[in-house]
Amino acid sequence: MEQRLSLITLGVADLGRSRDFYRQLGWQGQEVEQTVFFQAGGLAVVLWGRQSLAEDAGVEDRGTGGFAGVALAHNVRERAEVDQLMTAAARAGAKVTQPARDTSYGGYAGYFTDPDGHLWEIAWNPGFPIAADGTITVPDFGAP
Repeated sequence: MEQRLSLITLGVADLGRSRDFYRQLGWQGQEVEQTVFFQAGGLAVVLWGRQSLAEDAGVEDRGTGGFAGVALAHNVRERAEVDQLMTAAARAGAKVTQPARDTSYGGYAGYFTDPDGHLWEIAWNPGFPIAADGTITVPDFGAP
């Protein structure tokens, strides 16, 4: 298996509500057969009904309660962008779970959940520069 991701699919309770939430954050997507596709750099974020996703994967839908052990992260180029995006997310209906604050790695970050409880981190990390196309490269942590 190649070391990459192609799609991140988020199981959602109400497709229209979730589509509108991400649109309010400025995302542009395409809706096809009860599924919304957002191009996100070199991969896609997909919204699909929770029950449909669970059935397709052959697992039981345990609902939206509790932490699922996964966080999606959106890194920004400037520290001030963290506060701007956290405010925009709250206005769009996000629940801020951790207001933006200085981090142990010298950055600045906060967390929110979308309407279905999917956890997002918004971070400015000076150690992860962002290329013009939005990609990051994991630095060589062993380099002097």
